[in-house]
Amino acid sequence: MAEYTLNREIEIALPLAEVFDFFADAGNLERITPPELNFQIVTPRPIDIRQGALIDYNLRLRGFPVSWRTEIAEWDPPFHFVDRQLKGPYRQWIHSHTFTALGPNKTLIEDEVKYRLPLEPLGDLAHFIIRRELDYIFDYRQKAVAELLSHAEARA
Repeated sequence: MAEYTLNREIEIALPLAEVFDFFADAGNLERITPPELNFQIVTPRPIDIRQGALIDYNLRLRGFPVSWRTEIAEWDPPFHFVDRQLKGPYRQWIHSHTFTALGPNKTLIEDEVKYRLPLEPLGDLAHFIIRRELDYIFDYRQKAVAELLSHAEARA
């Protein structure tokens, strides 16, 4: 019955508010998720992101359709927000997003995900497979964020 943690951080050459606004737009989640997951937000848009907001998604994990519902558990713009899974493939999924200004045009983005697998303790035996998938998804996410926000920087 283990709780696992995944951490990622990336520096972006844009002001804090602009970076936070990108993440505050739930539609951008589709843009930074690997296409093979067929990730789609099903909550009608625009979504008013705030504490208590609910967001429903459909995606495919290992070829299987998955419905996922998250709640914005904490909302502190432009510095921090937390989404947690209410319904989905994990026993626990708490994703903390933290944004820190490193200068007027430089922002540090930190992701921390605390997760637990279903069917504990048997599910823990498959952690090495799940972790490899999560690493791939979050590596893809970082590359996509860097690319999308570098285009925003070029337009500025």
